[in-house]
Amino acid sequence: MNALSELLDLPDSEKKTRGLIHTPAEIAQQPETWQSTFDLSQKKRPQIQDFLKSAGLAVDPRVRPTIFLVGAGTSDYIGQSLAFLFRKAWLCEVVAVPSTDLLTHMDELCTADRKYIWISFSRSGDSPEGVAVLEGACKRRPDIHHMVISCNANGRMIRASAGNPQVLTICLDDAVNDRGLAMTSSFSNMVVFGQCLAHADDAGRYEPVLLQLIQAGKSFLPRAADCVAALAKEPYAKACFVGSGPLRAVAKESALKLLELTAGKVLTMSESALGLRHGPMAALDEHTLFVCFLSGNRRVQQYERDLLEEVGNKRLVRTRVVVSGCAQPDSSFAEHYLAPAGTPTIADDYRAPVDVIFGQVLGLFFSLLWKLRPDCPSPNGAISRVVQNVGIHS
Repeated sequence: MNALSELLDLPDSEKKTRGLIHTPAEIAQQPETWQSTFDLSQKKRPQIQDFLKSAGLAVDPRVRPTIFLVGAGTSDYIGQSLAFLFRKAWLCEVVAVPSTDLLTHMDELCTADRKYIWISFSRSGDSPEGVAVLEGACKRRPDIHHMVISCNANGRMIRASAGNPQVLTICLDDAVNDRGLAMTSSFSNMVVFGQCLAHADDAGRYEPVLLQLIQAGKSFLPRAADCVAALAKEPYAKACFVGSGPLRAVAKESALKLLELTAGKVLTMSESALGLRHGPMAALDEHTLFVCFLSGNRRVQQYERDLLEEVGNKRLVRTRVVVSGCAQPDSSFAEHYLAPAGTPTIADDYRAPVDVIFGQVLGLFFSLLWKLRPDCPSPNGAISRVVQNVGIHS
């Protein structure tokens, strides 16, 4: 038994009372669901390859279209976690662009004489900004090719795209259409699908990575849960998450999960290892939990270790936690060191689905610490599962 499985084993009546029907199960199911997402990508592979070819990705890399990875909030962090991988795999310019920015500044962000492929991520497919941006782009820039990746077959982004030859829609399994407020398994599965997409022409190369992710996720879940359960025995007022390169998106998503699930009771921030010293370090104090997603790149890791040692030597925070892809611990620069057991080291470009589990369980257990209901942790209605009340202005 581990701290997460103990929540899963609670009587249904208690789960309902405490708001634990969905969120713990959606976090726990993740490694098992990644295989189904890979299988879906293989089933859709001919369509995807045809779409990418027609969109211009098969031409000389020097004239390939620019790729926009589009989403809002957690869905934006999906794109940010994938951008490095897409650039390497597709040999073209790839930019993660929030749909919230595209709604207000599409003309400034989207150059008139440039070719684009937009890949949009949305759990519900009903976000007002996502729907408006997609519909607006299809009208104003009909030359742009779109791929919509969602977890809701009935969402407006998928329904409105029916019959448009410029748009390819992909709907993941309904099991990963999270019913809890916070995106958990929907995040990791859309990231996995994005990784599959990056390898649309060489799935055989990606499948071993996927198997490593599944094994690592199964190993990491109980370790992360038990560590977080211990941390949650005392409240922290703040949490700072650090990650570099593609892992910076994991830091951002982890900060958001903790903020959402505690209704702001724990104030969070995220930065890169090098960026933290340029002002944000001033926010660290004895009430802060400091989490570093340690890069597997040795050169990058040196900067992160320097930061961890500095934070420790100056006694800036109460606790330092390192989340790593390497199972060989070095406890000299953190109070807690977490990594999957018995799996080969996974490259930073692919680690997001596993590493984000720490941020998810951190949000879950700290939500309980603050006597909130994780499935619906916003008692004043400040946030909701699908963003509401956004007026669209022309």
